[in-house]
Amino acid sequence: MFWKQYAYVVKENGLETFYNALIKRDPVLISEEVLGIVVDNQVQMDYIQAELMGFIEFMRKSLQNYHVDIQLSMSNEPEKETKFLTGKDKFSALARKNPNLHTLKNLFNLDIEY
Repeated sequence: MFWKQYAYVVKENGLETFYNALIKRDPVLISEEVLGIVVDNQVQMDYIQAELMGFIEFMRKSLQNYHVDIQLSMSNEPEKETKFLTGKDKFSALARKNPNLHTLKNLFNLDIEY
């Protein structure tokens, strides 16, 4: 609960990268007093490292446990998100998930090539 609470605090302060890292995955319990944040790449790790001390202090105060620590680690799994190059690529991917998009496209005579 405190993890998500802090995520929304950093989002309000304009730290979107930190917010996304906190909500993308649940915290990993490394030991009784060590929590882990799994990040996607080195850029996120460097960005979060600079803001990590404030997060640790918040968690210690909220949990009333001053031995809690937070460690960063890099994800081993490759990014599954596809980067679309064109509107047609994006439409095709969305239409695979929801075939009704083809019906709507044809019904309203829409042009997806932009």
